[in-house]
Amino acid sequence: MSIALQVTDLSKTFPVGKKLFGGARGSVKAVHPMTLSVETGETLGIVGESGCGKSTLARMLVGLLPPTTGTIEIEGAALDTADPAAFGKRIQYVFQDPISSLNPRKTIRQIMEAPLRLLHGMDRAAREERIREIFDSVNLRADFLDRYPHEFSGGQAQRIGIARALAAQARILILDEPVSALDVSVQAQVLNLLADLKREFGLTYLFISHDLAVVEAVSDRIAVLYFGSVVEEGRAEEIFAHPRHPYTKLLADSAPVVGRPLRDPETGQAELPNPLDPPPGCAFAKRCPYATEKCRATAPVLEQIGPDQRVACFHPLPAR
Repeated sequence: MSIALQVTDLSKTFPVGKKLFGGARGSVKAVHPMTLSVETGETLGIVGESGCGKSTLARMLVGLLPPTTGTIEIEGAALDTADPAAFGKRIQYVFQDPISSLNPRKTIRQIMEAPLRLLHGMDRAAREERIREIFDSVNLRADFLDRYPHEFSGGQAQRIGIARALAAQARILILDEPVSALDVSVQAQVLNLLADLKREFGLTYLFISHDLAVVEAVSDRIAVLYFGSVVEEGRAEEIFAHPRHPYTKLLADSAPVVGRPLRDPETGQAELPNPLDPPPGCAFAKRCPYATEKCRATAPVLEQIGPDQRVACFHPLPAR
């Protein structure tokens, strides 16, 4: 199968504070250099705690943030990361908060027409035909087009957000917590819709979420992020059935499961390290029961540990 998206050594560093005579006081590495690939038609789930770099990665992939280092390739063609417009036709973003992501001063028709006019130069008749086709695909009525965003429920607004992403005719969608702001019953409807659209249009998804049950259900592969780095990657069924990194096991064990007693909360060093003063070795060492002096002194790199599983750990958990 062909590669839809390839990122190589992609990283993001933010300057922090200002000195009296100019320049930054320091910097924060939000995303450490990472290399990932997503096959055409695949769903890659990206999971991790708040602050691990998930949304920063997503914003770099769609051109909202310029990367500090690295390259982004879509279907083998490198994108000009200095030109955000280069991303629009190739990759699109579905935001977490559906209503606030829509311009409250514009009608849905105006919102939908923007990518068709600016990216594809369609005339009015072609735009109208394309919008009606997309609205039919996401199960929305045509009379919604002349309303404003505040007139819709969260589920309807998220369908509009998905339709806007599809309007640009991109084949890769970044789904950043697309159902976390919705009621549980509506979440299921939106997830089923995304599955149908993926089959209908041959889409490729990057699905970012903190809800492990949702990610496991929709993803083909999963990348686990911690403190800006990928610590484990592999097939979804293997990642949660047989986690090899202690952090992945912590995430899996923390997810509530019917019939299983809740775990006691972590104590002590349960927070992410200070980004202004990162530890010299493995960022997870202070929380890891298997950490050794080697872990605290040297950062592990992502290495192949199975047929389709990679882990960044000096003491990976045994395969079950």
